Parts: sequence; structure tokens; C-alpha cells
Amino acid sequence: MMGTYTTLIIDDERLAREEVRRALESYPEFEIVGEANNTEVAINLIEKEQPDIIFLDIHMPGKSGFDLLEELGTVPEVVFTTAYDHYAVQAFEVNALDYLVKPLREERFAKTIEKVKVELQKKEEAQKAPLAGHQKIFIKDGEKVYFIALAEISLIESLDNYVRLYFGDQKAMIKRSLNQLEGKLDPTFFFRANRSQIINTEYIKEIHPYFNNKLRLLLTTGETIDLSTRQSVTFKNRNSL
Repeated sequence: MMGTYTTLIIDDERLAREEVRRALESYPEFEIVGEANNTEVAINLIEKEQPDIIFLDIHMPGKSGFDLLEELGTVPEVVFTTAYDHYAVQAFEVNALDYLVKPLREERFAKTIEKVKVELQKKEEAQKAPLAGHQKIFIKDGEKVYFIALAEISLIESLDNYVRLYFGDQKAMIKRSLNQLEGKLDPTFFFRANRSQIINTEYIKEIHPYFNNKLRLLLTTGETIDLSTRQSVTFKNRNSL
């Protein structure tokens, strides 16, 4: 089944945005979820929509396309579109998937789309495989940056559209849903305790019976976690001989 890739078009010229939109009409798997005519609007849209791919003009009034990428916490895949061909080297230095010179040519655009699809499909496959405990992840929370092994995370809590990660004596917030994270974590170590919490089972210190056949867990880090009724049953079944 063909997937759908969310797409943003960022260009200060309306006609240029329409040109990209028309070019994408031949590729229905690319769903355009928004357009922006400047960097400020684009950053807000990217943070809101979390697109798979952006078609980004380089030369815009005020801040350039390169400036925009520097301000992003999470950077989607990028195809640069520009009327100038002398930015190509710089474009690939920031890991852009491709670089298109306007006006767009149909045959050249088709090659770009094939390249984009291959890269996005690779990313989809990688995301299906759970991350091993020894793997390190990059976390940016405001001005603070962390690079930690997944095994160091003892608890993950849901907070609206964010999750809070607990590791060592530190906490950090990232913009993800608990469901998104659960699908990427190794179930050998990480367990969904209830609607709002995932625990690392390596940090369980004590297990106590709780009311209505539920379980209450005490972590080595001091937190008390109540498993939901369903997850209490799952936990017992998974850890019984």
C-alpha cells in the first residue's frame, strides 16, 4: 500500500508556490498540508504539522532557507527550490535531498520525487524497527541539549502533545506523542504502564498488589507507578513462568 507523505511548500513568491503545487499534482502520495511565504510562518507550520518533506526556497526576504533550517529543532527532509544555481554546494552541505532550479522541469522534478520517495521509505522502515537500549538519542529541550542512551531513560510521561523523559537526575521535554514513542521503543525493556506513562522495566525495584487486581510499581529512581487494569494483566502474563 502506498504511503502518504505530508508536504509543505515554502517560497515568498505565490507563483513559485503554485508551480510546485502543480508539479506535485502528478504524485498524489504527497499531501500538501500547508504553504508559507516567509521563514517565521514556515517555522510555525513545520512545528505544527511535522511534515515529512519541505520544498524550500533559498532566497527569501529577511531570513533565507538556510537560516530557517538552523532554527528548527527537528528538520524534515528538504528539497531546495531556487532561481539561482550557485547555492548547490551549500544546499548539499546541509543534507538536502535535492536542489531544483526554477522554473521547474517535469523530467528533472520526476527524478527528485523518486529520490525523495526512496529516502522516505528508508526512514519508514527504520522507524518500524525498535531502537535498542544501547542506542543513543539526541534530545533538544529549549536551550539544553542531551545525547543519552535509551537504557538511561527510566520513565516517559505524556503531557498533551509533549512527553517528559526522566534519565538520571534530569528531565527533558520533547514534542512527541506517547504512542509515537511506544512504537519505536524495544518492548523487551519498555512497557506501557497506563495511558500516560511508559516505564523502563530495568528500573523496577518493587512490585505490590493494588486494588482491583492492579499492580503498583516502585522504581529505583523513587517514582511510584500504577499499572492500569489491562496492563497489570499483560505485565503478569509477560513475566510469569
